Amino acid sequence: MLERLSWKRLLAELLLACLPGLLLGLLFGGLSWWLLLSVLTVLLWHFHNLMRLSHWLWLDRTMTPPTGRASWEPLFYGLYQMQLRNRRRRRELGNLIKRFRSGAESLPDAVILTTEEGTIFWCNGLAQQHLGLRWPEDNGQNILNLLRYPEFSRYLRQRDFDKPLTLVLNNKLHMEFRVMPYSEGQWLLVARDVTQMHQLEGARRNFFANVSHELRTPLTVLQGYLEMMNDAVMSEPSRSKALHTMSEQTRRMDSLVKQLLTLSRIEAAPAIDLKEKVDVPVMLKLLQHEAATLSGGRHEIHFHTDPHLKVFGNDEQLRSAISNLVYNAVNHTPAGTRIDISWLRSKQGATLRVCDNGPGIAPEHIPRLTERFYRVDKARSRATGGSGLGLAIVKHALSHHNARLDITSVPNSETCFTFTLPARLIVSGVMQENAVH
Repeated sequence: MLERLSWKRLLAELLLACLPGLLLGLLFGGLSWWLLLSVLTVLLWHFHNLMRLSHWLWLDRTMTPPTGRASWEPLFYGLYQMQLRNRRRRRELGNLIKRFRSGAESLPDAVILTTEEGTIFWCNGLAQQHLGLRWPEDNGQNILNLLRYPEFSRYLRQRDFDKPLTLVLNNKLHMEFRVMPYSEGQWLLVARDVTQMHQLEGARRNFFANVSHELRTPLTVLQGYLEMMNDAVMSEPSRSKALHTMSEQTRRMDSLVKQLLTLSRIEAAPAIDLKEKVDVPVMLKLLQHEAATLSGGRHEIHFHTDPHLKVFGNDEQLRSAISNLVYNAVNHTPAGTRIDISWLRSKQGATLRVCDNGPGIAPEHIPRLTERFYRVDKARSRATGGSGLGLAIVKHALSHHNARLDITSVPNSETCFTFTLPARLIVSGVMQENAVH
C-alpha cells in the first residue's frame, strides 16, 4: 500500500541522488560540479515526469494516468485512485438521475422544473402531452411564454401557492397546478389532469337534478289529488280517475327507483367472474312472451334465436341489458312497427340485434342515448313511462362483459341496437353436452 508523499521522502530521494556526485567528487575532485550535475539530473527527471503528466492531462485520451517511480509513484497512483472515485461517483450520480427521471416519468402528473423567474430546465413526458411543451426544444424558455393564461401568470407572480390553481386549457383539459419550492431559487411545478373528476362532479350534479325532477312530477300529481280528495267529496268518475292517475304515478316512481337501484348495483359491482353459464335462448323465450303482452298486438315481433348459443357471464346483468333493449323497442315505436330480435353466432362472437322499422333516431341524439335520463322525445317518453335509464343500464352491464352497445339508425327505415359478446365467452358444444348429461 503506497503512502502519501512527504518532505522526508523528498529529502531522502535528493540525498540519494547526490550520493554518487559526492563519491565522484571525493575521488576525482571538483565536488561542487559533481553535486551540481546530480541536482540537474534530478531536475531533468522531474521535468520529464511533469511533461508526461501534462501530456496525459491535455492530450492523452486514456483514463489511466502514466506510471511513475520514486516520489512520482504515489502522485500517479493518487491520481489513479481519484479517477476511480470520480468514475464511481459519476456512475452513482448517473444512476440517481436515471431513477429520478424514471420516477418522474412514471408519475400520473405533469412535472416541470423551473427557476423562480420561470425558466424551464426540465419537464417530463406528461408535461409535453398535456401542456404542449417540447423537450429539449423548450429548455431555457420561460413558462409564461408557453402557457399564456392570465390566471396562471397572476398565480406565479403573486407567489401564493397555498392553494392550487385550476385552469381549463385550450385543449379542453381541466388542469390543477401546484407549485412547490424545489431547491434554492428553483420551483417544482406539478399539473394534474382533473378533467374526469370535473366531469364526474358535473354528472353527479346532473344526476341529482334529474332524479329530483323525475320524482317531483309524480309527487306533485299525488299531492294535488290527495288535497282534492281531502277538501271535497269527489264523484265516482272523478274518484276513479284520480285513483287511476295516482296508481300510474306510483308505478312510475316505483319503476324509477328500481332502475336506479339496478344501475347503482351494476356500477358498484366489482369485476365479475365470467364463469356463470347464461342460457340466453331460454331468457329470450320468456322475453318473447313478455314483449307480446307489453305490445298487446300493436307490433309485429319476430325472434331469431340459435337455441344452442349459451355464454359465460352474469345472468342478472345480461337479463337487464337484453330486456331493456327489447322493452325499449316495444315502448318507443308506434303501432304497426316490425321488430326483429336475433341472437346468433357471428365471426366476432355471440351477437344480439334488436331492430325496428320505426321513425328512427336523428344522428345528433345517438352519441348521448346511453347517458342517464337522456331522452329523445321527453314528452313521449314520460307518457310511455320511460325514465331515460334503460340504455345507461345496458351500457354498464355490457362493459362488465367486455362488450359495447352499437346504435345505428336510418330515419323511417331501420334502427338497430347491437352488441357482441367475445367468442371466448361462448360455451362450447362439449361443455353444453356435459351440462345436459
